Amino acid sequence: MPIVIEASQAELVERARALIRPGSRHLLGIVGAPGAGKSTLARALVDKLTPDAVLVPMDGFHLANAVLEDLGRRDRKGAFDTFDAAGYVALLKRLRGGKDDVVYAPEFHREIEEPVACALPVPRDVPLVVTEGNYLLLDSGAWAPARSLLDEVWYLGPDENVRQARLIARHEAYGKSPADARAWALGTDQRNAELIAGTAHRADLVVRPRD
Repeated sequence: MPIVIEASQAELVERARALIRPGSRHLLGIVGAPGAGKSTLARALVDKLTPDAVLVPMDGFHLANAVLEDLGRRDRKGAFDTFDAAGYVALLKRLRGGKDDVVYAPEFHREIEEPVACALPVPRDVPLVVTEGNYLLLDSGAWAPARSLLDEVWYLGPDENVRQARLIARHEAYGKSPADARAWALGTDQRNAELIAGTAHRADLVVRPRD
């Protein structure tokens, strides 16, 4: 079972710093439901630990909207089967292998709601890769190998009311009406959140943010 802690961002930066060992590479995963604060924490860690850390979000493996339309999954974008899970796992294997001078990872651009290939360079000499996303701990299908490729995984568990309010605000900021933002957050996003919460026991650490 994971250790459950309350921690500030500064304390988590120091915990991540302990994974940096020159001459080797470690992968840190940050997991949580939509709106849990994964991206914010991951960026903060990398900002504090640069040049020894780089961020590679799972969201770069969103399937393109046209593909989701063809599959009939556009109305639940963000669900576990709307990503290229096998592609994400293959990237983690390359990042662990350390054989390439540079690995280029994709990046999701929320303003256009599409991934962009080869947008994030990861040089071989960077010792810590921080990756964040919803399904790093899922133990089924093509997602299953991801957990074993990560040296440490933190599950973010903020207050549910705070998480949902943050998520609704984010959807509004990217163009949804207040009614549509609330419906998506409490519908599609909430179903995903419940699935993700069921994977928390596979984390090394469950974090209750303190700041």
